[in-house]
Amino acid sequence: MTDVTETAVTAATAADATDLAASTEYVLTVSCPDGLGIVAAITGTFAARGEFITESQQFGNPGSGRFFMRLQVQSTATRDGLVEALTPVFERFGMTWNLDVVGRKLRTVLMVSKAAHCLVDLLYRERSQGLPIDVVAVVGNHEDLRDIAEFYGKTFIHIPVTPDSKAAAEAQLRALVTDLDVELIVLARYMQILSDDLCRDLAGHVINIHHSFLPSFKGARPYSQAHKRGVKLMGATAHYVTGDLDEGPIIEQDVERVDHTRSVTDLTAMGADVERRTLARAVQWHAQHRVLLDGTRTVVFR
Repeated sequence: MTDVTETAVTAATAADATDLAASTEYVLTVSCPDGLGIVAAITGTFAARGEFITESQQFGNPGSGRFFMRLQVQSTATRDGLVEALTPVFERFGMTWNLDVVGRKLRTVLMVSKAAHCLVDLLYRERSQGLPIDVVAVVGNHEDLRDIAEFYGKTFIHIPVTPDSKAAAEAQLRALVTDLDVELIVLARYMQILSDDLCRDLAGHVINIHHSFLPSFKGARPYSQAHKRGVKLMGATAHYVTGDLDEGPIIEQDVERVDHTRSVTDLTAMGADVERRTLARAVQWHAQHRVLLDGTRTVVFR
């Protein structure tokens, strides 16, 4: 004879499995002034609705007094339904929030000049390694990388930039962002400075990559300068773009040790390698909604 309790548990388990199979996994990020009861309010709302939390991370910064949270949840509800259920919590704690489907690819524009390594790496990762971006266009201020973009089936748009045409070029970029519904811009070794107005308008949606040396070398031929000084440490920094050149909130950094045997050519190749992998991690984490802004800093839920 089958035990009635065992049968009930089996049926309930099967029902739960069916619900999960029919559900959508969402990712929710929130930030707000820190205080009591924030986690309980969010997770309690999901629990009361029978939703299943699959991942949860949180951080309270005593320096800024801000609280940050990222969680993933399985739900059979629509996005609008979840937003409606969570709105009282958002309003109660004064939250800045975002809710998206896990794995949805962000509509992305890659901006380039002449160096190909970051462009090739991102397009390869999008095609073959599941990088969650949808590159809707490649924009170049030179024509040099058109063939690479088109090899990957991407539209290449040439927007030349000169001192006299800079305003017109940025107007064309703004129109492109609107027309293509762009969510992310990646400066993949784009060697032009964006205006303060454009940086403000796109704050938190533009990622840049640049080399890093100890000590620092700026201007022309930085790898040659570094070689002459005999640097022992080099790396790259990926950050959000602000009006302060190369000083936006840092998302990711990586380093390589070097020694006296390395030539300028070696340093340049190593620099390209560290730049491409640092930028790829930053883009991935941003697209996965793992990066939250905390003033001039970031919180990265890896």
